[in-house]
Amino acid sequence: MSDSDVEPPSPDPDVDDDEDNEHDDEGDAGDLVEFPLTKKLAAKGLSVLAKTGDGLEHAFVRLQMVDKQITDISIISCYACYVHIRYLDLSENCLKDLTPIHALNFLLTLKADNNLLTTAKLDELPFLRVMSLANNRIETTEGISHPQLHALNLNHNQVSEVSGLAGNNPLLDTIELRANQLTSLKGLTDLPCLRKLCLAENSLTTLEGLDELTTLQWVHVRDNKLVSLDGMTSNLAVLQYLNLRGNVTLVKTEEISKLQNLHMLRALVLKGCGVEEIEDYRIEVLSYARRLERLDKDPFTDDERQEAEEKQAERKAMAADALGATETEE
Repeated sequence: MSDSDVEPPSPDPDVDDDEDNEHDDEGDAGDLVEFPLTKKLAAKGLSVLAKTGDGLEHAFVRLQMVDKQITDISIISCYACYVHIRYLDLSENCLKDLTPIHALNFLLTLKADNNLLTTAKLDELPFLRVMSLANNRIETTEGISHPQLHALNLNHNQVSEVSGLAGNNPLLDTIELRANQLTSLKGLTDLPCLRKLCLAENSLTTLEGLDELTTLQWVHVRDNKLVSLDGMTSNLAVLQYLNLRGNVTLVKTEEISKLQNLHMLRALVLKGCGVEEIEDYRIEVLSYARRLERLDKDPFTDDERQEAEEKQAERKAMAADALGATETEE
């Protein structure tokens, strides 16, 4: 199994994800009719014949069981014919338990979006690279520990605090926790390979602690309750894309000045933020983030760059005059 077998999701920096993707709560557990996965049904979803891990046999490595109203997958751990599955899609069912997946030691990709899961906890899967459990009822990230995990999608769940990821997923490259219940970045530490982070539609008031994730290149925190940009320090030396759209509580002009610490920032989205009302908004932003190429998806013009340069020079002159006046008084 090569690294090219599975590609983690790559969010498009030009897409703001306007569409709603709320979890459908129709049909609570008490109304469910038990419908276990059977060998006959599973046979219809098996595909992709490939060599087994030892190279001595061939077996089906993909099982796709989407929107079948399945409530139980115990059969997966009961028959040797499933042990070679590498790609498993159980989305849009009625599953509350993924425990039988523990038997799939060669699993690379797991998708179980739109189920009734309350936990993401699984025994360690040595080759798992992509795990997507969006639109469930998961309340914690505890129990997610997979040495090869690159991409984790827990969008539209009920996670209020991140815990258990640090140190247990050393190759984690992408985390998506859109539309959960986060109020801080607590627990998002010790993730040495993390490049993409989506925390849109939570209840964050600050980004304090973000600068501990020094490998970040792409950050999406749209539609939160940010009042400050604390955490935007020079430690974020490779951050290139930042989406702050819809943070109407971000109103203070001085917060914009913190963008000057982001030396690699190329694209910024502030549409719908309170700071958008600042006079000469685009010029003000560019005067601090001089390497920006686009603001709210629109490229800067040569004239805007000239104005931003003049504004920055004016601000430096005023600061020098103020410093000189202070020294004279002393």
